[in-house]
Amino acid sequence: MKIPRDVSSTWFITQLKKFGYEVTRQTGSHIRLTTHKHGLHRITLPNHDPIRIGTLSSILNDIAQHFEISKKELLGDLFE
Repeated sequence: MKIPRDVSSTWFITQLKKFGYEVTRQTGSHIRLTTHKHGLHRITLPNHDPIRIGTLSSILNDIAQHFEISKKELLGDLFE
């Protein structure tokens, strides 16, 4: 599955709640999300609409690695 190119930060944050991520702080246009599932994990997300494809791909790789799942499986959980 290809990564969608029109993903906004607000929509992405609501989708990440499935994985236990919560907004912990915001500094300027960057939002910090934290989860305690499978151990502590933090990601920083730009508050942009849309999020650039390279940035989104990097964030998805980081999340997939933390949850020990493939990026393809993560894309299926988030975008289908």
